[in-house]
Amino acid sequence: MMNTMPLSIAAILCLTGCATIRGWQARDTEELLAAAGFEKRPLDGAETRPDEATPPYRIVRLIKDGVVQYAYADPDNCRCVYMGNSKEYAQYQRLAAQRRIARERFFDYEDVWDRDGWGLW
Repeated sequence: MMNTMPLSIAAILCLTGCATIRGWQARDTEELLAAAGFEKRPLDGAETRPDEATPPYRIVRLIKDGVVQYAYADPDNCRCVYMGNSKEYAQYQRLAAQRRIARERFFDYEDVWDRDGWGLW
């Protein structure tokens, strides 16, 4: 019994950490979708509910009445779906690329650890 207790605690911590990271990623994506012009709708009506086979936390391409739409469902955090068309999706891709480049620049430590950059040390 005592041997399984540390393993149980470790498993709970790992699962909680994964859920927390998924929540952060969802909020990050939702922030970009809103900035790109996607419309946020509650997940209560049949018209806003994506196909049951649609996985949550992924942007999926749908064709409704001959028009291409994109949907992103978050059933846990906001209990909503973000809906947009091709124009909003292209804007989302631009914003996501800008954010990715900004993060790469922020986390690029090569310049920080460059010995020549520290002066006369």
